Amino acid sequence: MSTPEFNDEQANEAAAQKDALLRRILNPESRLRLGNVRMVRPDLATQVENYLLSMMTQGRLSPPVTDEQLKQILLSLQQPRRDFKMSRV
Repeated sequence: MSTPEFNDEQANEAAAQKDALLRRILNPESRLRLGNVRMVRPDLATQVENYLLSMMTQGRLSPPVTDEQLKQILLSLQQPRRDFKMSRV
């Protein structure tokens, strides 16, 4: 049976490795944009990070990812928003 401290330590180590890889993949501007996205939509930021890491391990991504490339990735991963218009009768 594992202790909670061990699981926390593993999670911290995995997060540190993920951050190190993302630093290598993203240029400073795109890293800043992803940080801003994380403040507003942490779920989308996590989805983008996982996508970037997946593409990197598959060899389908050549670092560094520019801000324009990150914008395109964000647009492609966002769920389409539905606009509701209400008209008064």
